[in-house]
Amino acid sequence: MSITMDEMLDLLSFASTELLNGNANHGPMASEALFALGRDEAVLPWVEEYRGRLVDRPSPFTRISPTAWREELGKRDRIGDWIEFFECELDSDAWQAVVRKWVPRLAPAVMAAATHGLIRTSHAVRSLSAEETPQRKYELAQGLGYWAARYYTMPGTPSAAAASLTPRDALGRVERLHGPDFDARGAINEQIKGLEDQPQFAPAIDLVDTSGDISRFISDITETFAGIYLASSKDLVAHVHTVTAPSALRMLVPYLDEADARQAARYAWQACAGVYSWYATVPPQDTAGFAEPPDDRDQLIDRAVTAGGAHSIKFTEACLREYALNPNPIYLAAARDATERVGPI
Repeated sequence: MSITMDEMLDLLSFASTELLNGNANHGPMASEALFALGRDEAVLPWVEEYRGRLVDRPSPFTRISPTAWREELGKRDRIGDWIEFFECELDSDAWQAVVRKWVPRLAPAVMAAATHGLIRTSHAVRSLSAEETPQRKYELAQGLGYWAARYYTMPGTPSAAAASLTPRDALGRVERLHGPDFDARGAINEQIKGLEDQPQFAPAIDLVDTSGDISRFISDITETFAGIYLASSKDLVAHVHTVTAPSALRMLVPYLDEADARQAARYAWQACAGVYSWYATVPPQDTAGFAEPPDDRDQLIDRAVTAGGAHSIKFTEACLREYALNPNPIYLAAARDATERVGPI
């Protein structure tokens, strides 16, 4: 039995943006990815299994002022208030205008909630771009609200003195902090705060040049980090986000002013470089010459649906979308690998 996008959002509308353990609620994101992959029939079984992990969303407590919102950023206990704030924003203006106004304000915190504020917002925007409904507008309010409530900026602020490197070349100047014996226990969003004690990381945001083709820049990030994901033997979920997060930004770029899109791309690079610095045990990889895996597109999607994990589903969808724009088989190899090594997470 298939359900529609709005029926899926209704089924999940009771839930908080996070699970009881503090990890992100992937329900709407993974379900939207399944719709994008053309597997509508897989959504209801997946949602019915996943919703048992969910907890009720918090109620609003105190209204956030439209003129004093900055001081409320990053206050996790105000997620209900932030969602209500963005419901009001979306009631008073077109959703496209809200995205154009607020994504640049939130972009310095691409790493918020281990990049899930950005990712959830992007999936909501894609569904709204297909059809505007109350359920989809509320989902966008949840994505933006989650991003704002978990607002967190990494060390380093963009300057006018950016280098002219591609993401792949820039990684050669980003120090890897740990060896293969490093035990990275704990949530990604808490682990990554360790970079605050590493002053050599702050200049990383100025290593890359975003002045050219922004789509090509995002492709360079996702291709480079797909290679690092494949070469890594541990902390795979962290590496998954170095593909899904910049790929999510791609879905927002059409709704941003050009200068804001380029700045957001620098923050996306910074987040990915941070994951690399903290988690990676391998250097940048040669991403040329990869052989295509034996699976065709439908078979890769089948593998993701069978694996059942939210990360496997979202990663497969992002890799296939990136491959359509930049046909390097490394994306297909990475998608196939995730169904085996990331699996049902």
